[in-house]
Amino acid sequence: MPNRLANESSPYLRQHAENPVDWYPWGDEALSRASSEDRPILLSVGYSSCHWCHVMEAESFEDRATAELMNQSFVNVKVDREERPDIDQVYMKAVQAMTGRGGWPMTVFLTPERVPFFGGTYYPPEPRPGIPSFRQVLEAVNDAWKNRREDVAAGSARLLEALRRTAAPGGRGSAGSQTLDRTAQTLGNQFDATHGGFGDAPKFPQPVTLDFLLRYHRRTGDPKALEMAVLTLRRMAAGGVRDHLGGGFHRYSVDARWLVPHFEKMLYDNALLAEAYLEAYRLTDSDDLREVCIDTLDYLSTDLRSPEGGFYAARDADSEGEEGRYYVWSRREIDDVLGAEEGRLFANVYGATERGNFEGRNILHLPVAVDVKATEAGVGQTELERRLRRARTRLLESRAERDAPFRDEKTIVSWNGLAIRAFADAGALLGRQDYLDTARRAADFLLTELWAPEEGLLLHSWIDGIAGGHGFLDDYASLGNALLTLHGATLQYRWLDAAVALCDQVVERFWDDSVGTVFDTASDSEALIVRPREPMDNPTPSGPSLAAELMLRVGRITADARLSDRARAIVDHEADALMRFGPAFGRMLVVLESLESPSTEIVVVGRDDDRTRELIRAVHDAAPAGAVIAGSMAAEARGDDARPGVALLRDRTLVDGAPGVYVCRDHACRLPVTEPAAVREELAALSS
Repeated sequence: MPNRLANESSPYLRQHAENPVDWYPWGDEALSRASSEDRPILLSVGYSSCHWCHVMEAESFEDRATAELMNQSFVNVKVDREERPDIDQVYMKAVQAMTGRGGWPMTVFLTPERVPFFGGTYYPPEPRPGIPSFRQVLEAVNDAWKNRREDVAAGSARLLEALRRTAAPGGRGSAGSQTLDRTAQTLGNQFDATHGGFGDAPKFPQPVTLDFLLRYHRRTGDPKALEMAVLTLRRMAAGGVRDHLGGGFHRYSVDARWLVPHFEKMLYDNALLAEAYLEAYRLTDSDDLREVCIDTLDYLSTDLRSPEGGFYAARDADSEGEEGRYYVWSRREIDDVLGAEEGRLFANVYGATERGNFEGRNILHLPVAVDVKATEAGVGQTELERRLRRARTRLLESRAERDAPFRDEKTIVSWNGLAIRAFADAGALLGRQDYLDTARRAADFLLTELWAPEEGLLLHSWIDGIAGGHGFLDDYASLGNALLTLHGATLQYRWLDAAVALCDQVVERFWDDSVGTVFDTASDSEALIVRPREPMDNPTPSGPSLAAELMLRVGRITADARLSDRARAIVDHEADALMRFGPAFGRMLVVLESLESPSTEIVVVGRDDDRTRELIRAVHDAAPAGAVIAGSMAAEARGDDARPGVALLRDRTLVDGAPGVYVCRDHACRLPVTEPAAVREELAALSS
């Protein structure tokens, strides 16, 4: 018989609906039972595409003897970290404080007052060296709760005090260019000059870190920063961490050379990586980087885009009971699809052998460059690339007949904001109207289904026609930043209006005057044991980083110095941590780069025509790092009706009836220009 999770909207919770565990979703019912029966809460947190979450479910949560232990002694609560990142953040900090590490699945034991007293991550069904079995943990915690309650109470009180200390804002220092220089140096010391990336295995893509290096290079001209970013991007693109048939990137690599990934695919990774490849292309004009960006965005369009226009959250790692089964190939399978001759050629290029490189099968990758393989095979590079494209298409068609990994069809606002921004930026720079249409449609969907502007309320997620959960700081700020980029790519006022409204809500709902910074939950959100605030940028940019970026961009467009000052305050609150742990703050360092650079504002006034689009493309190609872009279409603005409060657009008109670009520094604008070449010259003059 299904448990209570069968009625939940989260795919991850529904995956546990048939467990013999008496699961509760997080809420009053579970908390009331724990209090009335004086039982500890067993809180289990994971997400649908988490491989080890599935492993622990199969080993423990589907085991009736283990479930009986859980049901007898605990109130068992299951949480989807993607639906409730606030709960995940609070208790992950507790687990890290107790064990020195974190991860998912996360297992935490709480008092009925929701205070943690013991926890960890994955526990196996049988004890291993240094790791107790899950049943041993259950028995030990139950014994402590019944027989050593005073010790539990004392330990939980100490942990709660520690959590409250870490939740308090940081110091009131001042971050500056020396912080940026030190972080670049630290990354240089950690850089793997052979394979790219930083440190040893496992290796994560870290797109926000790569973004920082690219921005640092643009401001300082440091060649090492560009070299580190571009080499890493190219090594990842050649590795098995990239899906060479279907496009996009897997979550991370378990080895140092990007060969063997954990095979889940996340919306946020691919959106951020598309932006990183686009920025690297903007700096180098290298076609290979542009093609990876396009390949990644096309993957998002084909596999993770919903019929409504938004983007789904993730694709699982497992299928047919095996991790990665959907993506790997035996040599025989390749030959069966392509034939012996083409199969041999393809296998030689993509490193597929009879022995295999992953459990007897092959993860496709590019051990050496295609031009080298063309020389070895005695064919021209153009001819080889044509044959490889045909082979990839045929293998992809064959792969589509396999059982595909589960797709989490939850639409998360903050992650969608990252995708919208990537499509809008790429659409403008590459002249891809289809990408702009994709960005517009996704933005329309979010603003229609999840945004109530009259109440200033943004919801967090949407699935199966149901929107739910109050938005978090990163939802508001990520979407706001995306809409600013979409406005700069299309010149449509509606996106700018919505971005300014979202920025207003960030100030009203998330800013705390008493401490002078933002929190991750709104002032009227559910009160947890501490109010979450995580400024570090992890796989996704943090809420505070995105909020600082949004405030700075809106402040510069509207000439509102108060917003720019708030952006500076958010960054300065982390000054000490930025200096000590700079690489963990990639996006916040990008904001600091903008704060340390002169304010550049660019206004485009035009029509819905090719001439205007060429000007927009020139602006996006040549704009200095951190520049804000705004504008209007002649059909929407006639010189005297620029939006109230949008100082940058005031008195900006067509130039003798022609589309034009105004380049400004601290809102002092030069004479407008009307040709793409002149736009590039004007912007190059600012950068020199």
